[in-house]
Amino acid sequence: MVLLSPSKLLASATLLSPFAQTVWALWPIPSSLETGTTALMLSSSFSIDVAVPNVPSDLLQAVAQTQSYLRNDELGRLVVGRGADDSYAIQNANPLSSLKLTLTEGSQVGSISSEAVKPLGTRSEEYNLVIPQDGSQATLTANSTLGLYRGLTTFTQLWYYYEGVIYTLLSPIKIVDEPAYPYRGFALDTARNYFPVTDLTRTLDAMSWVKLNMFHWHITDSQSFPLQVSLYPELANNGAYSPQEVYTESDVQYIVSYAAARGIDVLLEIDTPGHTAIIGTSYPDYVACFDASPWATYANEPPAGQLRFAVPEVVNFTASLLSSVAQTLESKYFSTGGDELNTNCYVNDSVTQQQLNQTGMTLNAALDTFTQATHGALIAQGKTPVVWEEMVLNWNLTLSNETIVMVWISSADAAAVVEKGFRIVQAPSNYFYLDCGAGEWIGDDPTGNSWCDPFKTWSESYTFDPLANLTETQYPLVLGGEQLLWTEQSGPQNLDSIVWPRAASSAEIFWSAKQPGGAPLNVSEALPRLQDIRYRMVQRGVNAIQLQPQWCALRPHACDLNA
Repeated sequence: MVLLSPSKLLASATLLSPFAQTVWALWPIPSSLETGTTALMLSSSFSIDVAVPNVPSDLLQAVAQTQSYLRNDELGRLVVGRGADDSYAIQNANPLSSLKLTLTEGSQVGSISSEAVKPLGTRSEEYNLVIPQDGSQATLTANSTLGLYRGLTTFTQLWYYYEGVIYTLLSPIKIVDEPAYPYRGFALDTARNYFPVTDLTRTLDAMSWVKLNMFHWHITDSQSFPLQVSLYPELANNGAYSPQEVYTESDVQYIVSYAAARGIDVLLEIDTPGHTAIIGTSYPDYVACFDASPWATYANEPPAGQLRFAVPEVVNFTASLLSSVAQTLESKYFSTGGDELNTNCYVNDSVTQQQLNQTGMTLNAALDTFTQATHGALIAQGKTPVVWEEMVLNWNLTLSNETIVMVWISSADAAAVVEKGFRIVQAPSNYFYLDCGAGEWIGDDPTGNSWCDPFKTWSESYTFDPLANLTETQYPLVLGGEQLLWTEQSGPQNLDSIVWPRAASSAEIFWSAKQPGGAPLNVSEALPRLQDIRYRMVQRGVNAIQLQPQWCALRPHACDLNA
């Protein structure tokens, strides 16, 4: 809900500007944007005035972070000469001495961290930024500290650097901005391969720069269980790749708090009952077809093994495990997964079949009982369960109406899920899977390709329509979406280059949804801006991959197909 009530602003005036080749480093593009044609520079004594009572410490940290980015980005404008032609305009530019941060009258003062983990749809992320051309004080107003943080992020993207001067050519600037969707995420699998905490915090930083607000952490899987759980220490002791490749409870708390201070909620996922073979190293009686061969008969990828969800002892264990982890997290959401169950595994598992015969239950009914128990334990902790689409489309389960469903197999499945009344997160593999296109990783298959070929370019992802094939009455069920990296072929060595700047494409889809003037998002218009944020990421230490030769980056649209 928009609580600010500014007058309607004009769409960007870039096309009217003599600096028409100027590329804003604005990503995602704001809802409403008005720019001028006057140069403005930051004063050497530029300061940020926080006119907020009882200022939360994380807002002060965000201000310090903003000042650091302004001082250290040193991003030259992406034109030939990198700003050399701006010298005259800079010499005559007024200096901007300060930016004032205020909350709208009547707003409650809470920390960024507390605002970031509120229920989806109740987080106030909108802001209003005004930068005069005469050097008088700029103002940033919002209804929450989280909104102020989003505005500070935009403010840092407005400035370029040339020979010691930090400047913009587009003042005055007026921005009124708010997200189109409440869920804007990135998912990372840290079970196929382990990622040190520093990689995760760097990723969270990059997410915050493009206003992503949900880190979907797929922390365990069949290959490893790197999560330390105090109630079940044997899971990590036996299931991590090594004692050094473990996320301790303090690591998790650090990552969660680090994320929250950057406006990001952490959605932890412990996938069940599939993708759980590794639990068999600690509880062999709880896992069916554990490490069975040939693995392809019993699982989508090695090793085989799935929880015996029909066994009451396994149900109780899983509910206890999920509950004990969930209660340590601030987020209102917790994912139990539920994808890629291999029924053949259970058909051939004598323990499961004996249990079903004794109780007279079907496999489907047993899964329903398991899910009600595990979800019930989470709901008792105040959490909303999140599941993959199979739990709705492939199994006749009794799920809470509040359950959130991630659509991943195909974008075409969204309509079937919302038809059942569930809220969805758009995560379709045919648009948003970042691991696709790298070739087969399974051994002894020299001609194989990845199952989700081809490679998903940023531009292909950028064409995704979150509302395709839905009726207008169903639109509110779309919470947003995320891009995902499954890490069979990724590790710390290539994390940045696989993810960035591609994951920024969905950040704009779900923040902006359209251009400021109301026109649809457009790949040709977007590319120069994405180039800019990519270069800024590199300046800040993220090894984002090149989108084009630098010759093209310095000449916006010169390398377009029909240029």
